[in-house]
Amino acid sequence: MSLKLNTSMALVKPDAQPLTTKQKFAVALGTSGLFILTLAALNTSFPNQGLFLSLALGLMTIGVVLFTHDLYLNEQKGIKNDGVWFKAISSRGTLGWILGLVLTLFYIVLYFYPSLLGLASNGENNTGLVGLFDPLSKLLSGNPASQWFVYGTLYTLAIIIFGYKFILKYRHNRYEQIRTVSVMFFQLGFAFLIPEFMSRLNASPDYNLPYYDLKSIWPLNYYVFDQWSVNGLLSSGTLGLSMLLFGIASIFIITPILTYKYGKRWYCSWVCGCGGLAETAGDPFRHLSDKSLKAWKLERWLIHAVLVFSVIMTTAVIYTYLGKDPSRYWLTQNVFLIGVGLLLTAVFTVVMIFKRESLGKDARYGAIGYFLIIAALFIMHYTGTTEKIFLIKASSLRSAYGLYIGSIFSGVIGTGFYPIFGNRVWCRFGCPMAAILGFQQRFFSKFRITTNGGQCISCGNCSTYCEMGIDVRAYAQKGENIVRSSCVGCGICSAVCPRGVLKLENDTMKGRINPNDILLGNDVDLMTFVNKK
Repeated sequence: MSLKLNTSMALVKPDAQPLTTKQKFAVALGTSGLFILTLAALNTSFPNQGLFLSLALGLMTIGVVLFTHDLYLNEQKGIKNDGVWFKAISSRGTLGWILGLVLTLFYIVLYFYPSLLGLASNGENNTGLVGLFDPLSKLLSGNPASQWFVYGTLYTLAIIIFGYKFILKYRHNRYEQIRTVSVMFFQLGFAFLIPEFMSRLNASPDYNLPYYDLKSIWPLNYYVFDQWSVNGLLSSGTLGLSMLLFGIASIFIITPILTYKYGKRWYCSWVCGCGGLAETAGDPFRHLSDKSLKAWKLERWLIHAVLVFSVIMTTAVIYTYLGKDPSRYWLTQNVFLIGVGLLLTAVFTVVMIFKRESLGKDARYGAIGYFLIIAALFIMHYTGTTEKIFLIKASSLRSAYGLYIGSIFSGVIGTGFYPIFGNRVWCRFGCPMAAILGFQQRFFSKFRITTNGGQCISCGNCSTYCEMGIDVRAYAQKGENIVRSSCVGCGICSAVCPRGVLKLENDTMKGRINPNDILLGNDVDLMTFVNKK
């Protein structure tokens, strides 16, 4: 019998629930698989790499499955977030900080010191952790493994096994199940298997395809318009040209249409690998997102600053490998700069004419971003050469973006800080793709989350588990529709609501933003208001 004095006045047990015997056994299995990978990272030589790799990945998978079954299938359907604020790993406790440190160190080594993982150079054989994955890499692509193949394999495995855990946790909610299966499918097929199979085409003299993730769209896929990528696609005949045209169509045609019909959730919660990992492996940390007004202000400044940097960087990189002679090239450097400027001007003008009232104070920030890009285009015209832009090498600008945004922000911070800042740090504060989709969603999308304020009991579950830091309860209490650029439409706010107050809808644009449709006393005639609806 415990002699601990419980001073809590809570109706439920405030302490975290201890692990059952089955859960402890499952943790032991998963840890054993991680231990094999750790030994490989410490350069342990295994007699049969394929066998030990299968054993490691299999033990981790079986461990998660067994743990999940015992955790959820012995309970009634419904979301169980019991004790998340009392578990050290999910409440910024000691285990949470240790996990964050381990993940951060892994990303640092992965991005900047791959040799420590056993990546070979000068034609030598891989060793260590990278060498352990050689059999699987040769099976899929015919090539030895790289640190990116190791990362892609572990990334995909995490989405699949934790996606299964997510499905069981939300097994009462069809929407959550379908979208989780979707991200699992796109990650396994489009992001992992298809690019590896495409590598086999490079063995043919007719193809020289660069690595291409079909679901990764610019500006998230910031290297797609690099000269090496464009040349590789164009040199691959019809297939390569089709892929390049598909990439361009994704930006200007496919993305706007799908966002208009379904909001940014079609990508951020159904397709994107970053969002897929956040929703599955990062689900236990979604309540750690900062809901403060300061965080919201920082979010708006930071994510749009990254977008501006991405547009300028991509424009500069393309500019440097275009020709100048109009008699030889239909797309010259000057024509390209003018085209970019006209496109941005058209978008800016249309938004300011038709959506200025919706923008409010953000119109000022949008204008600043627009003029920064236009000024950069003028500077590019007068300082650009075939190698340099803004008096520096364009490759250096591209490398800086890849280092600080593509590596440190999206990888080291975005994923490594899950246990500290929540599971959507990158999506919320840094992803330029999320910024573009959020812009489209805010101004011309049918998607919204409708609320029934009369049923809201202000429990706060919706705000607590919003991974994007939105104070959903504030909207629900006032009966306002939720139309936010940052909302990824994950639907968790609706799933955790005990009263059915929130509903994800795709309807007409009319009445989508309704900040004034709040009934206070005798401000309006009720029947007149209802008849207008």
